[in-house]
Amino acid sequence: GRERFETRVTVLENGLRVASQKKFGQFCTVGLLVNSGSRHEAKYLSGISHFLEKLAFSSTAQFGSKDEILLTLEKHGGICDCQASRDTIMYAVSADAKGLDTVVNLLADVALQPRLSDEEIEMTRTAIRFELEDLNMRPDPEPLLTEMIHAAAYRDNTVGLNRFCPVENTDKIDREVLHSYLRNYYTPDRMVLAGVGIEHEQLVECARKHLLGVEPVWGSGQTKDVDRSVAQYTGGIVKVEKDMSDVSLGPTPIPELTHIMIGLESCSFLEEDFIPFAVLNMMMGGGGSFSAGGPGKGMFTRLYLNVLNRHHWMYNATSYHHSYEDTGLLCIHASADPKQVREMVEIITREFILMAGAVGEVELERAKTQLKSMLMMNLESRPVIFEDVGRQVLATNTRKLPHELCDLISQVKSTDIKRVVTKMLHKKPAVAALGDLTDLPTYEHIQAALSSKDGRLPRMYRLFR
Repeated sequence: GRERFETRVTVLENGLRVASQKKFGQFCTVGLLVNSGSRHEAKYLSGISHFLEKLAFSSTAQFGSKDEILLTLEKHGGICDCQASRDTIMYAVSADAKGLDTVVNLLADVALQPRLSDEEIEMTRTAIRFELEDLNMRPDPEPLLTEMIHAAAYRDNTVGLNRFCPVENTDKIDREVLHSYLRNYYTPDRMVLAGVGIEHEQLVECARKHLLGVEPVWGSGQTKDVDRSVAQYTGGIVKVEKDMSDVSLGPTPIPELTHIMIGLESCSFLEEDFIPFAVLNMMMGGGGSFSAGGPGKGMFTRLYLNVLNRHHWMYNATSYHHSYEDTGLLCIHASADPKQVREMVEIITREFILMAGAVGEVELERAKTQLKSMLMMNLESRPVIFEDVGRQVLATNTRKLPHELCDLISQVKSTDIKRVVTKMLHKKPAVAALGDLTDLPTYEHIQAALSSKDGRLPRMYRLFR
């Protein structure tokens, strides 16, 4: 019956939303999602969300240390985690459903009564410095490129703000700065308590007991600096010249590569065009030249068929779709030897142009089936359902159920793909480039190639480069 899959939502007197989803099993996943992230740091020091993520589940008013929290969870077979993204901070616990009261009490304490001791903040500074160093040394540059493409696409605003704390800010962020930020963004009307695998009434009862009328440790002063600005897509380029020749030493070193990411503005996940864009992203697919996998792993996607299978020197060609409440970004990440950069840019821009061409019926059906399959397989996992429930209720106060999404995917036609691509190609591109950039075409040339009929770089450039 449909009611088995229904997501129930109750709004408490203080504005906090409680959402739950039934699921068979002894364990449950419960968490608190807050509408707060790096995009809200415009009036603050960049990196606060990164700090809050690392400080989560440390000492609180009730629990003296992280160890005490872990021992409490251990009694119910529980594990905890906190993740901060550009627009959401998520505190989550998976534990035996019998320990629901303890879990909600713990979540309320962790989110609203953290001690933020000097010792914990100092340890967090060290952890963040180490993470930033590690980020620049990793052979896989994808997290770094994602940061760069967002910075290029939304220069100095909202989702373009840095998700990681800049090194120069690590010493400036202290308890006072954190409290000032928390006072504005950790308010009940910006929170959702979501649970999967528990009874709705029981979750609402626990929420009333532990999250209603609670005075946060930073006081309940008037919020005054809440950033409600809408993302402004600017387009542009962010380049980082970097010697990648010694990224991976050893018996089988990874060859020196230059990485390029080209993106165009798509749409927000609240718009109807979001589903056609999701199908388009699936149709482009791609991946690394070493991981073609078997049938169903995307071997028939365009970036495999048209790029990786035809150009043996390309190491990677992958499509990504980032979507937010007010904007979205569709990008293609490609890697090749520094001497092949010009040709690689031409191939990727040509793929963007070809998106607006004919879409085969078999190709479209395959992409739609693959998207539905991925959606349903992901929703087999309880923590994924929890995140889906929490994020949808946080953004829209309701949740679209999987079968509704599958129906919307089935309705996508080739004309829809063509329409959204045509709209997208009228925007300025966002470009991120990392590595040896000697042969990288200029931003103006990439822009010109994207507006040409065949995605080729201008002839003048080819003659006189």
